[in-house]
This record gives sequence, C-alpha cells and structure tokens, in this order.
Amino acid sequence: MFLAASIIVFAIYFANVAMGAFASSAFLGDVGEMLVLFAASILFVVAILKKEADRDAESDS
Repeated sequence: MFLAASIIVFAIYFANVAMGAFASSAFLGDVGEMLVLFAASILFVVAILKKEADRDAESDS
C-alpha cells in the first residue's frame, strides 16, 4: 500500500516537472514540488521498512 502510494505521489511530481519542461505550465510551485517529493520519499522509506520488518518476522519464526 505504501509503495503504491509512493509511486502515485512520485508520478504527480514527475508530471509536474514534465509539464513545466515541455509546456511551461507546471501546476505546482517550488514549495509544492518539494513537499510532493518529500512525501514520495517518506512513503517509500515506510514501505521499505515495513517489508524489512515482515522479512525479519518471517525469518525469526
């Protein structure tokens, strides 16, 4: 779930950057871009930590 959310949020960031580069009509400003990229990073880290915790729980049993 967190990994899918991270991919979706990063796709929003990528779409904003692509629209800004090719159409000069980015829908997020600098701060918005930073917050979206930060959210994608946090969601990705949470997803990886959950997978690692699940793997460790399986190996302990």
